[in-house]
Amino acid sequence: MPDRLFSDSKLAAIYDSFAPPDRRDDFRFYLPMVMAANSVLDVGCGTGSLLHMAREAGHSGRLCGLDPAPGMLEQARARTDIEWILGDVASATWEDEFDLVVMTGHAFQVLVDDDEIRAALVAIRSALAVAGAGAGADASGGGKFVFETRNPPVREWERWTPDNVVEVTGPTGAVVRMEREVELPVEGDVVRFSHTFTRTGWQRPEESRSVLRFLDADSLSSFLSDAGLAIEDQFGDWDRSPVTAENPEIITVARRG
Repeated sequence: MPDRLFSDSKLAAIYDSFAPPDRRDDFRFYLPMVMAANSVLDVGCGTGSLLHMAREAGHSGRLCGLDPAPGMLEQARARTDIEWILGDVASATWEDEFDLVVMTGHAFQVLVDDDEIRAALVAIRSALAVAGAGAGADASGGGKFVFETRNPPVREWERWTPDNVVEVTGPTGAVVRMEREVELPVEGDVVRFSHTFTRTGWQRPEESRSVLRFLDADSLSSFLSDAGLAIEDQFGDWDRSPVTAENPEIITVARRG
């Protein structure tokens, strides 16, 4: 799930230029799981690239993408053989419908408040299939919820500085520059920062502010347990190495209990 600054159509149209789907390590990790599940919900699906890839690879079951950003879903709806829903996961009302729920692109981190995290996890657990109900739910437990967050000890936000400019060529061939700047000092586990996009031909830069929460592994475990989700595996990077203070990710595979 991209940051909500990509809600409008102009910025949503360039999102995949900054994160090309065929070069994303997270998609290489998630895609086999998606292909193995009969029914999949992608929470914060963004431009829908992961589900597009699954359908193109031959997935014939139910694929559903949920995102709160109209501009992103405008891009996602290029494929009409996938369900696309505009909305927020906490307000969803699915019951036992999906073998697999995923949140990619560090989407989980946009859930900042404790109550917001709890509500989202309760809704996700409700959406997951019960034990024995589908390909992603077997006798050992219910459907799976798989997601990742950035590992706090790595302090990735310290590299989000104006001198680390990212430049890409957008779909029209124009070069787009992105700068990030963190609001200092960072206190606790919440990081506030701004994005500034510039491109030749735009009347002015596009700017937006974002807020992310960097939960540690113990805090994640507590939230998941309270919601009735049991951790099955955790990895520190996309090569399935363990969670350590040096590895950049906390990739969690949880099951509905």
